[in-house]
Amino acid sequence: MVVGEVAEGIDLLVVGGGPGGYAAALRAAQLGRQVVLVESDGLAGLGGTCVRVGCIPSKALIELAEVRHRALQFEAAGLCIPSIEVDLARFQAWKGGIVEALSHGVGTLLRHERVRVVAGTATFNKPNRVAVALPDGNVMFFEFRSAIVATGSQPLQLPMLPRDGVRVLDSTDVLALAEVPQSVVVVGAGYIGVELGTALAKLGSRVTIVEALRSVLPWMEPAIGRVLLRSLKRLGIEVFLGAEVVGLGEAGLVVRVGDAERTVDGAVIVVAIGRRPSTHEIGLETTGARLAPDGTVEVDASRLAAPGIAAIGDLTPGPALAHKATAEAGVAAESLSGLHSKFDPLAVPAVVFSDPEVASVGLTEAAARALGMDVAVAQFPLTASGRAATLGAKEGFARLIVDRGEDAVVGAHLVGPLVSELAAEAALAVEMSASPEDVAGTIHPHPTISESLHEAALIFAGRPLHVTAGVGD
Repeated sequence: MVVGEVAEGIDLLVVGGGPGGYAAALRAAQLGRQVVLVESDGLAGLGGTCVRVGCIPSKALIELAEVRHRALQFEAAGLCIPSIEVDLARFQAWKGGIVEALSHGVGTLLRHERVRVVAGTATFNKPNRVAVALPDGNVMFFEFRSAIVATGSQPLQLPMLPRDGVRVLDSTDVLALAEVPQSVVVVGAGYIGVELGTALAKLGSRVTIVEALRSVLPWMEPAIGRVLLRSLKRLGIEVFLGAEVVGLGEAGLVVRVGDAERTVDGAVIVVAIGRRPSTHEIGLETTGARLAPDGTVEVDASRLAAPGIAAIGDLTPGPALAHKATAEAGVAAESLSGLHSKFDPLAVPAVVFSDPEVASVGLTEAAARALGMDVAVAQFPLTASGRAATLGAKEGFARLIVDRGEDAVVGAHLVGPLVSELAAEAALAVEMSASPEDVAGTIHPHPTISESLHEAALIFAGRPLHVTAGVGD
């Protein structure tokens, strides 16, 4: 049934209640816009994939796994715990409480800014009109002055490994497990696959990772992948690189490595090969927006895809990261409200909650050289870090990529415990075009992992403190 063919006129429409959508709604409301936010799951869906089945649940699982692993590893330091059992059913309840509290907090913020939340699925059918399918089967229509689309993304699937939620899982399924699987095969060695594979291994699963490319975290500095590969193997994870998935047999996952096929045993198979933008089902083309072959929306620096229409987050080119979506949200809301605002970051930091953690900001060495920069590299090993020693860290580094022509830090790549917390400092250095001397001249607290950035800058400045290494060209 249709609730009237006459559309309700509204000011600004936001489609999607994830990090991009709710941030856009809040910023637009702060600018005086009257905002309607359409979210398929209504108030229960606020926070989107990130809060409900992505960033937050995965980090909760990773934290549980890390606490168990570190407790068992600190026997040499005097911690005597013969075994630690994990009850994933209780974990699910604990995680659920965290998720619900965060989602409720988003709802409170939206109510404070008088943002109206409508439960339903929006489909554009005219340049300024959407049909919203309501949970009760009815349909309502909105005509808007402007709209911000933030519908996020979905896990990619492999045709030969269709998800069934029982044997073949995606990342959402893994985060809902009530028991630790005896054995797991993870397909994909990107950040999702590495994070989930590491967590499951620390919880007691026998884990195998299968990757079609020939490195772990292949889009990052090669040295990062080498460190992670060694760490995965220390955790007992078997890794097959350059491996093509053939299909699923009764005995396990069939993969081809070189010219040989082999079967990898796994009680469950986790497909973690990336995500695709949720654009093809929402009629966005009717607004005049154009989609690229990969499904992303073509946008300008103001995040505008068509007159009065902005797209943000996983729908746009670049990394599918919540903090990128949040940054784009402010730009889109301001642009549609008459302000001059552009999304033009020098760096979007990427963090992997692996073991050790990874933080990558700005240009890699290869990318900087490809741009014709006069590149210098300074790297400080965490074997020389006192704080890393107290954490039982076996390896890692802080690497600065410097453009000598501009005397500026253009990239920072870190591997080690807690380096996710250093990504913001590294991003600030890149965004501010800080010189290595600026970083070297900034006092960093001792003993912390943050000193590794300081030490790398000291190396470049020619006065290394805790190592004798020089600058690489």
